[in-house]
Amino acid sequence: MHVLITGGAGFIGSHLVALHLAQGDKVHVVDDLSTGLRANLAPFEASPNFRFDEADMLTWPLLQQAAAWADRVYHLAAVVGVYRVIAEPTRVLATNIAACERLFRTIAASGWQPQVVVASSSEVYGHRHAELLTEDMDLSVSTRAGTRWNYSVSKIADEALALSYSQKFGIPVVVARFFNTIGPRQTGRYGMVVPRFVEQAVRGEPITVYGDGEQTRSFCDARDNVRALDLLASREGGDALVANVGNDREISMNALAELIRERADSDSPISHVPYLQAYGEDFEDIQRRRPDLIRLRTLTDFQHRYTLEDTLDELIRERRIALTGTEHGHRPLVCHQS
Repeated sequence: MHVLITGGAGFIGSHLVALHLAQGDKVHVVDDLSTGLRANLAPFEASPNFRFDEADMLTWPLLQQAAAWADRVYHLAAVVGVYRVIAEPTRVLATNIAACERLFRTIAASGWQPQVVVASSSEVYGHRHAELLTEDMDLSVSTRAGTRWNYSVSKIADEALALSYSQKFGIPVVVARFFNTIGPRQTGRYGMVVPRFVEQAVRGEPITVYGDGEQTRSFCDARDNVRALDLLASREGGDALVANVGNDREISMNALAELIRERADSDSPISHVPYLQAYGEDFEDIQRRRPDLIRLRTLTDFQHRYTLEDTLDELIRERRIALTGTEHGHRPLVCHQS
């Protein structure tokens, strides 16, 4: 199978590359490296089945050729991370929506119909406080949300584009609503909470929880997520599909900080930081985010292989090796100011 991955140098994209190369597929990645890292692709560079182009999806001249080559397209290219979304609100809208539209327009014009998997987000559910978020819920954006929610707006638009092009041109589409994804190669530089907590715990620095810490999230290992994507895309039938992808185990940020501190055997104190101080913008955070996975489990034989503890232990070990050269060691000796 020929697989095109836009945004393939990113955290999730690079795990998709690993999955499909391991299955013997030919993989073509395009990424402008504004968020993704070329280092994420280093393990695959020597493979004869791998190709990489550094390019912007809005102007990439080889898009038509690549789309006509592909049997499956994963569209992950986007501006991501709370820090970047707040810093570049207009770019979020322009890049995320326009890139998706150009991809589908190009595919429709080609006459070839590769399967397209579009990465959406749990943020399309808005401020719902339901115990479980289901795919048939209405999507919403708060009028009090501020520029942070431009990301949610862009993902709702991408979903609408995908479903519209599927209906009008018969393009087989899977819209995957990702919940919080974690794992190797994720960085905390754009606001991702787990790598930030792990870094602070391993260094013995205060673990900074934003807000009161009672907001909950559901974390899934990227390697489980990409297997779920492949299973959804490989199912029988070509009808357009929207599906939650993630893990339905729920944990508060306070409990997550405590768990990481425990797994890292760290003395780090836990410190609460107001949103205004953390992001330079005060906004309403989503208080609960837990997926209903009935559709995923009904349509596929998907089962999680990684527990939250499994992933955290791996991330802590990798970060400790990077900082100290050994996966073992004593708790860091630091002085915490009162």
